[in-house]
Amino acid sequence: MPPQPQVKRSFLEFLKSFIGIVRVLQILLGAGLWVTIAANKYEGSIHYVLFVAVLFWFLTLAIFILTLLDKQDLVPILGGERWLLSNIIHDVAAALLFLSTVWIMFYKTKKYDYCTLDVYKHNCLYNVYLTAAVFACFTAAVYLLSAVYGSCRKCRGERTVV
Repeated sequence: MPPQPQVKRSFLEFLKSFIGIVRVLQILLGAGLWVTIAANKYEGSIHYVLFVAVLFWFLTLAIFILTLLDKQDLVPILGGERWLLSNIIHDVAAALLFLSTVWIMFYKTKKYDYCTLDVYKHNCLYNVYLTAAVFACFTAAVYLLSAVYGSCRKCRGERTVV
């Protein structure tokens, strides 16, 4: 039974670390984005936004769980000493793709800005798209922050995520 306190301590250390907090934010903001879109009608390029949000939500969740359990050494090719670099590449790709989703969401929001008029009484997606645009913007910022933080750690010669 002595290994349990060490495992609990490493869970808490990871959750209290900067990267642990950032991963939790990425998961929550990403879920907020795709739930906001999926709960309403959507069309056209919003499918791409939903694809990016769900894909990176699952990938980030997997990275979070692997790092939380300290099992990154079990991942072939990407794990072990390459885990920090793999995380950086994941975060850069996510930041770039989420930046494109920000542009799409703001474009769609602008397209529906006529709904804000008092005389317009029909159902409108303006508020949904505006909320999704804000979620996409915050999500892109958090992924970018994580990529910069990981890059700084890689340049200092660190090899672990935590």
